[in-house]
Amino acid sequence: EYRGETTAPCDPRPGRISGAQHLDLQVLLALTADQIRERLGPQEDVELVAYCHSGSRSELATQILASLGYRASNYRGSWHEWSRDESLPAETG
Repeated sequence: EYRGETTAPCDPRPGRISGAQHLDLQVLLALTADQIRERLGPQEDVELVAYCHSGSRSELATQILASLGYRASNYRGSWHEWSRDESLPAETG
């Protein structure tokens, strides 16, 4: 999904939100709290907005990150919504 190599049939275009950084939920679940902090940096310096295809995986990621003290929110519309608006920037690769 992130690289734009696969997409759901309901999405008009593949890709990701421009500037997004990828952290797969399965990887996040396998990391310790210290490993997450090491990867993402200090909580006070970071505001995170998670998204996925439809907002469900990103909701779980948001809960995990918030429990560690990050300012984290979930873009509920996620790629399903973003991909429909051609005026919004997207990247692939």
